[in-house]
Amino acid sequence: MVKGSNSRPDEDDRLSTVEKLARIVTHSDDIEIRFGAQGPAVEGNVLVLPDSLREPSVSVDILTGYMDMLAARRLHCNSATLDGTTTGTRLIAQVVDDWRAVSALAESYPGARSYLSSFRRHTESDVLQHWTELPWIEKVRWRIERILWDEQPTTAEQSASLDSTLHLLNDLLERSKSSSSTGESIRLAEQIVQRVAAFRSGKINNMMFTSSGESHEACELAEGLDWDSRASDSSNDTLDGPPSHASAVSDASDPVAKPSGDADALPTSVESFERPLRSIPITTQFDQITDLTGQGDPTIWRKMRAAARAQTGTLKARLERALKVDEQTHWKREQERGELDRSSLARLATSPAYRTPFRSRYKRPGRDAAVTLLLDLSGSMAGRKIELARMCVAAISDALVQLGFPCEVLGYSSIEDAGMRAFHEQWLAAGHSPRGFNRFVERLDLRVFKRFDSGDLSGLACIECGHENPDGEALAWAADRLLSRRAHRHILMVLQDGYPATGDGNPAILRTDLLARIADLHARGVELIGVGILADAVETFYPTAVVVERLLELPTAAFSVLGQTLLSRRNWMLEPQ
Repeated sequence: MVKGSNSRPDEDDRLSTVEKLARIVTHSDDIEIRFGAQGPAVEGNVLVLPDSLREPSVSVDILTGYMDMLAARRLHCNSATLDGTTTGTRLIAQVVDDWRAVSALAESYPGARSYLSSFRRHTESDVLQHWTELPWIEKVRWRIERILWDEQPTTAEQSASLDSTLHLLNDLLERSKSSSSTGESIRLAEQIVQRVAAFRSGKINNMMFTSSGESHEACELAEGLDWDSRASDSSNDTLDGPPSHASAVSDASDPVAKPSGDADALPTSVESFERPLRSIPITTQFDQITDLTGQGDPTIWRKMRAAARAQTGTLKARLERALKVDEQTHWKREQERGELDRSSLARLATSPAYRTPFRSRYKRPGRDAAVTLLLDLSGSMAGRKIELARMCVAAISDALVQLGFPCEVLGYSSIEDAGMRAFHEQWLAAGHSPRGFNRFVERLDLRVFKRFDSGDLSGLACIECGHENPDGEALAWAADRLLSRRAHRHILMVLQDGYPATGDGNPAILRTDLLARIADLHARGVELIGVGILADAVETFYPTAVVVERLLELPTAAFSVLGQTLLSRRNWMLEPQ
């Protein structure tokens, strides 16, 4: 038996007991049991149990249940074949094959059923304890396990988006219960992958997801499963990328953009694109921009401002001192003209050929920077996140106004619109093809909480959550407003809590769209900062990014990274006077 260096006697006793049972079940005398961070897993003759089972409160029955599952996997699963599949297929195939394996084990050892029940109850408790923190794909995997094990999900595990996804896969999951080999489990998993890929590309009605706060996560299902060309029957089709957003909507007289490319089958992961694709709406005529500058409740705003200043007052004072130091007059010496430099007089007297005894003054334009704060208003931001985000933008914008920086505060989301849905239906009836487009029934809901030309910040009291978050289109809108403001520097800070998503768009294209737009804005001189709120997606996209792991640290972290950017001399112009 392999024991950890810090194992305890009681831990060794439990492992020894379970190890003896494992050798009986597997008919192998060299089976070993150990705990490990990678468990549960089978590594040759070693059955690795999760580290979380080290606790003395975990009974031998639970350990035995985990052991039975791993022993079944070793006896009845072909790990080499599973390892040869793609990530998404392997994830689902392992779940299906585990069910097949434990069923076979229970037929040979009926007593294993009670231990497996203990294993399932313990697993359920652990999953539910962390349910709200689980990635979308883990929720889907768990719900598939529930179906295969004939277990009913709790109320906490149920949602319209999850239920709809599983309903879509119902017949395949029923067939999965009767899988007879690892190969068949893999084939069924591939069919599940193909169906979800078709669902995402629009070949299956994709409007069954609601516009609830959780629906944006549903769009990450296939991305998390890593669907690729081996998992989709249409992924080998050629794809000519659609035109840019600008060209698609340049003709104001025709609200319907007509893409030049052919996109019968859309790639299903970011990596499968040969070049970035843009997310193009079929029309922008239903998009709404609401200016809320100065329209918030003054009393609520004063309370927000007081709380914000209490959080970031010290940081603001430090930034102001640093800016004043940086804005002090500097001298450029060794010039051919300007003011005589007294320190050069001795050299001028001793060197007749010396011709640069002058100096000129210059100042760094320390406060000649325009700043836009762009806030993700998607449904997933509801609750404590939006409260802290509101506090964060209040603290930053209030400090920027006091420090003399022009700033603007914007928000964005998208929501299904009845008028746009009717337009979409008429558009399809007229014979138009959806190929090349990626927004069909959701309009943009864009909000201006404080304009550049206004010093009234009370509109920040109107910040509230919407539904989905099409980041790329919103970023382009905010950047256009920012670049119209004359300044030496243009800084755009985005606060968000995940990947871009809409209820009716391909999430992979939404991501390539965001990447392409960020690259364009970088080339145009916009300095971009991504602030991730309990999510590290910003690190994938933004050149400067900070991830906030604790909500209470959000205002401080965001203010700090913005302050560092404002003090950075990168791209600053030095102006001799």
